[in-house]
Amino acid sequence: MTSGDDGGTSGGAGKSRWRPSPWLAVTLVTLVVVAVNATSDYLDMSRDGSDFDWWEPFVWELSSAVAIVAMAPAIGWAVQRWSFTRDSLVRPALIHLGLTIPFSAIHIVGIFLIRNAIYAILGGRYGFFDDGVGLVLVYEWRKDVLSYAAIASFYWIFQYIEARRAAAADAARSTAGDQRIEIRDGGGAVFLNPHDILLVEAAGNYIEFHTAGRAHLVRGTLASWEARLAARGFVRVHRSRLVNRTAIGAIKPTPSGDVEIVLTDGRLIAGSRRYRSDLQQTP
Repeated sequence: MTSGDDGGTSGGAGKSRWRPSPWLAVTLVTLVVVAVNATSDYLDMSRDGSDFDWWEPFVWELSSAVAIVAMAPAIGWAVQRWSFTRDSLVRPALIHLGLTIPFSAIHIVGIFLIRNAIYAILGGRYGFFDDGVGLVLVYEWRKDVLSYAAIASFYWIFQYIEARRAAAADAARSTAGDQRIEIRDGGGAVFLNPHDILLVEAAGNYIEFHTAGRAHLVRGTLASWEARLAARGFVRVHRSRLVNRTAIGAIKPTPSGDVEIVLTDGRLIAGSRRYRSDLQQTP
């Protein structure tokens, strides 16, 4: 397995460079938000003459931050798993909207446990559901949708930047006469000639590069690799699959309107009718 990103380009075989982490960025921004919100709550309640202990606003904000930051990597995984593409916008949007429900539920449980534990230790009582469970759930979910969207945006932006860096590295190698593509497989750099790649498939949170001899598994999204490989003769034939046009031996229509694609090494793969027109276009 690899812990790299979409392309994993490192500027050269055997070399590594530090890359900013989206999780670290989310954490730092969240801490700033905690500081602003907690101090604002403290000042507002002080001006209103509310009866509270000084530490309460900080417990409220920090407990929420801990739960949200802990779940941020899961949102990053979801952004990779259900990415937005020019051919698929509605389905990923609905999936991510649906994921805000378990995200909010875990967040609520987390802050309930953390706050009640701290209040119990300090000899106080936290009435989280005093206004009714339903009201709390709706109130928190409304905010959690925005939190989910903000974190997802962070991860999407980082993935986009890494994809652009990888594409720039490919272009630099191409200008230098090196047509190979660099991927990160097993923690090391592997250089593949695009002509040797038969197909590229999504595999959960990873991408598989199939050559005649073996398959290379790397972390990334199919959408980012489609953008990098389109100019190299690769075409999407399925929502989870790209095929090298030079590796196509035959295309057989099926009664359902889909296609069966026979590759030059003899393997048979399925193609969706949704991408049939792109497949049949002359490169």
